[in-house]
Amino acid sequence: MTNTTITVIFLSLYVIGIIGVGIWNRKSENNEDFFLASRKLPAWLLAITFIASWWGGGSAIDLVDQAHRTGLNTFWIYGVPVLIATALMYLFAKGIRNVATISQPQLMKQRYNSTVSLLLTLFIIIFMVVASAVQVIIVGRFFQAIFDTSYTIGAVAGTLIVLIYSLFGGFRGVVLTDLLQFIFFLFTVLFLFYLTYDLSGGWEAVEATARANGKEGYTSFFNNVADNLAYVITFGTSWMIQANIWQRISAAKQASDAKKMMLFAFFAFIPLYLMVTYTGMFASTIYETVPASGIVPDMIDDISNPVVSALLFVGLCSAIMSTMDSLINTGALSLTVDIYQKYINTGAGERQGVYVARGSTVVMGLLALFIALEIKSVLTISWIGSDFLTSGAFVPLVLGFLWARGTSKAATVSMIFGLLFSSYNLMVALGTDLPVAWEIASTEQALIGITGSLTLFVVLSFLTTDDFEKNRAFIRKANVFHKSIREPLNSE
Repeated sequence: MTNTTITVIFLSLYVIGIIGVGIWNRKSENNEDFFLASRKLPAWLLAITFIASWWGGGSAIDLVDQAHRTGLNTFWIYGVPVLIATALMYLFAKGIRNVATISQPQLMKQRYNSTVSLLLTLFIIIFMVVASAVQVIIVGRFFQAIFDTSYTIGAVAGTLIVLIYSLFGGFRGVVLTDLLQFIFFLFTVLFLFYLTYDLSGGWEAVEATARANGKEGYTSFFNNVADNLAYVITFGTSWMIQANIWQRISAAKQASDAKKMMLFAFFAFIPLYLMVTYTGMFASTIYETVPASGIVPDMIDDISNPVVSALLFVGLCSAIMSTMDSLINTGALSLTVDIYQKYINTGAGERQGVYVARGSTVVMGLLALFIALEIKSVLTISWIGSDFLTSGAFVPLVLGFLWARGTSKAATVSMIFGLLFSSYNLMVALGTDLPVAWEIASTEQALIGITGSLTLFVVLSFLTTDDFEKNRAFIRKANVFHKSIREPLNSE
């Protein structure tokens, strides 16, 4: 049998397996069951599905390629923002779980009002569609490289696989398949890390290659950090409020489990992201330039042993799919709970809600596929999605847990500013000829967005009134910090 045939067989067995897991967990009586697995999952399992959601396709392909080009400081693009976001969520995990809503917009309705909830729903859907499109791009390129097919066919095939198993199992199916996918991907990363290290000749060879190519600071962690601060700010703040991670926190049995999940993930991310970064650096002695298909797909395709090559292929597919299924499921949650059941059919029954949830899953997948077929830059799309959350939702969400003086009107204006600011930047990034006083996708843009949002929120909170007793009650219920710390923040 040819390498391609064996790879197709392994992929087919893998797909059948994860679809079987989805069908096995297809029984969902209500939205909490479909989207939160009835809050019965243990902390260790939620931690793994959290890790699988973030340590996915972007890390597998894009970070390796970026590290090949710029070296160790590439860790600041994905690794540092992930650690910042995880640390912040560790602090807020207790509050998120204590409020115990199904969706993030429901939580914000309790804190503010329906307008803020609707705006947040819009941000979540935009982000989840855009972030899902990133994974579609990666799986499309990967299938194109391995099977020598078109990018379009690869993207469609990968999206359909994820939709099929996500459609049946809901959140419980996503979590269980994430566990299998994490194991497969961990094997792939460990293998490629050792392979590139062995072929490169070790760290000294990496340093020698960098000197020969004139790459000053290639092996320095703090080299040209300023160039990556835009990613640290935008990714770190937006990922901290990413709805699919809040969904996992809300699915924990209790608040202590949510904090354990964050703590375990924080310490796991450090070696995992470093390992991917070093893989790209070791590959710099093997590849003079990054192949068109990416370093990882090219290495897997070049492995002579067809069984090993097929296993590695499945491992990388699992990484991409574990991220995509999480994003699609959370976007479907917002479409179902925060759009359909709140504005379209308020009298929808529990079973009907499950059917709508499955339809929403398909809608999210198709929207992501459409964007991925139009825009094929991973870093550009990642930035676009994160910029919306950072500029529009970060300040009202975080301060909503800490400051009772923050008002609903202030949150609304702050979010509208973020929506307009990010949409304007998006149009410029896509080629629209509009005047800008800052560089697009820069640290300056990120600081302007979040500073503008914060200024509007604080100033307008002092100029407008609100139901401060309701705000205090929300903060007491969340109980993010100890009472002695919380009380001063509740003052008007």
